[in-house]
Amino acid sequence: MNTEVPFVVKIGGGEGNAFQPPVIDLARLWSSGSRWVLLHGGSARTNEVSEALGHPPEFVTSPSGFTSRKTDRKTAEIFSMVYAGEMNTRIVELFQQSGVNALGLSGLDGGLLRGRRKKAIRTRQNGRTRILRDNYTGKIELVNSRLLKTLLRLGYAPVLSPPALSEEEEIINIDGDRAAAAVAGSLCADSLILLTGAPGVLEDSDNEQSVIPHIYADDVQQVIEQSARGRMGIKLHAAVEALESGVSEVTIAPSDCEDPVTGALNGNGTKITKRKEYENVSHEV
Repeated sequence: MNTEVPFVVKIGGGEGNAFQPPVIDLARLWSSGSRWVLLHGGSARTNEVSEALGHPPEFVTSPSGFTSRKTDRKTAEIFSMVYAGEMNTRIVELFQQSGVNALGLSGLDGGLLRGRRKKAIRTRQNGRTRILRDNYTGKIELVNSRLLKTLLRLGYAPVLSPPALSEEEEIINIDGDRAAAAVAGSLCADSLILLTGAPGVLEDSDNEQSVIPHIYADDVQQVIEQSARGRMGIKLHAAVEALESGVSEVTIAPSDCEDPVTGALNGNGTKITKRKEYENVSHEV
């Protein structure tokens, strides 16, 4: 492993994800000289807080079939409170307890993550396409990699979370997996690891033993159409974006196991690559 070029890890925040095993593993890797940048989610906790605050979460489906959080201004504020507040602070605390001088940042801090706000988006409801306005979502277009490299050079471990900053300097909800892909590309990282609640990409979504060990980027759309369900399709799209930005490999692996990051680096989960580098893999799509 090249300890000078950081790798990027994203810990999912949905049901079935775990934060402590990846933090323990990343702390050990940091102490051994590896450098990394971590992004994290928090969707399950955001749902709980939204319910408690009387602003229940709503989700919308795009015409292409992907589901995302409906984000009005109130939702954006709750989202920020959970991600950049509670979740980010807790993860930084865990790293500090493990002897790693972590520094928590949201995408707004230092203009770290910038994107274009989608003020109106198309959604599919009851078989009809509708336009949703008063929307605070967007897609990352710029990463302040200079800031991240400076922090790494000074010995800080960056722990990042959404939201991001729009062109109008507003909070926008962004997809964490695609943000991680953008960060990895901006840092010229060799590897991006997307940790999730599943053991990898499954050939049969009802069988956790059916992990696909390797997928070529050209075959990702086929996998999405045949077997990827829910958030896994978005993760696969993020993987392709990372590869297109220069990342050598992306691994989708479980977070709730011992040494999940080391395991992913050593072949656990599903590896996605652009070039045919794994001719000896027996089970390919």
